[in-house]
Amino acid sequence: MAKVKIGPSGLTDMLYFKNKPKEREKHIAAAPATPLKADIPLNQKAAARHPNEQVFVIEKIIERSADTKSYILRRKDGQDPAFFRAGQYVVVRQYIDDKLIARPISLASGPAATLNGGTYELAVKTVPDGFVSKYINSTWKEGDEVRTSGPQGTFFYEIYRDAKKVIACAGGSGITPVLSLAYAIADGDEDFEMTVLYGSRTKEDILFADEFAEIQAKTDKVKVVNVLSDEEAEGCEHGFITAELIKKYAGDEEYSIFAAGPQAMYNFLDGEVEKLGLAQKFYRKELFGTPKEPWNLPGYPQEAKDKIFNVHIKMCSKEFDIPCNANETILVAFERAGIAGPNRCRGGICGWCRSKLLSGEVFVPEQVDGRREADKVYGYIHPCASYAVSDLSLDVPDNR
Repeated sequence: MAKVKIGPSGLTDMLYFKNKPKEREKHIAAAPATPLKADIPLNQKAAARHPNEQVFVIEKIIERSADTKSYILRRKDGQDPAFFRAGQYVVVRQYIDDKLIARPISLASGPAATLNGGTYELAVKTVPDGFVSKYINSTWKEGDEVRTSGPQGTFFYEIYRDAKKVIACAGGSGITPVLSLAYAIADGDEDFEMTVLYGSRTKEDILFADEFAEIQAKTDKVKVVNVLSDEEAEGCEHGFITAELIKKYAGDEEYSIFAAGPQAMYNFLDGEVEKLGLAQKFYRKELFGTPKEPWNLPGYPQEAKDKIFNVHIKMCSKEFDIPCNANETILVAFERAGIAGPNRCRGGICGWCRSKLLSGEVFVPEQVDGRREADKVYGYIHPCASYAVSDLSLDVPDNR
């Protein structure tokens, strides 16, 4: 075996680390026996920035359109809402028919609105097949309590990743996180230029027109271009958000694309962005939810469509057997059965619902498969983005 030579400096390092435990023990023995402070300032700040739950009261409701309402929320305890990065969301927890349902909803207000006893603004658009959005817009009223998580998500501007110029492509209620980004630019909380390409069917469908007008009057770093698919109007582009339209407003500068909207918009935009040849890091999407028709996606086993499978759930000391429709995600089956499993993003990204697949087969659409490579190897899935295609057994963490 070859001998290893250790020089004087190496020997000194070895002795230094060898004596460290003895030194530590001396410090411990010499320390007073007084209890540690219960409220450490650093921990207090962390709890304020990252609360598990916030309880709000609806202060005001604003009718944005025939199917969209804004809810202005103020903390019930009088404290400031948790500060957030523009573009993030909160998870709203709502009991419906005695079942706890959670949904991510983007923050429409800017981070500065949280300061000095400030507020959050949530905008909710009633979706035809969305029972939570229907419930919220038909039952929430001023004075009601609303419980949310702390701020979540990574759909925010990052100076070390994103270009100095951003083309924000929004559709429908996907404009809300973009509005939050615009507020942050106008308030000086973010420093980049943003051109918003906002797709709507008609001029009447445009949301937050007055708010964007005020922001553009305040700063020249935000520009809004409305893109109407079903009508032509002065000052608006006509058609869809195409590669040509993006290039028209991006010019020759380096730029990032931030996209927020329904799945149909993403399906179209993916092909258009591919034509632009952008580096992957310059194309960011806010993804909520999973495909409604998984059987139309590559790799889906067609024999599973419309079938009902049994899912056996182990959740700490509890066990359940529930039915699961192959056409819906496993998380939806949890909710239908009244099981409050852990969830946040509902789009396969955050990993909050990460569970061990003990037996059975699932289908995970590639576009919402946010698992780590190791999780794929060792059999972990995200129930929010997985569809049962056989009977299953899952080990699920308790609701957190």
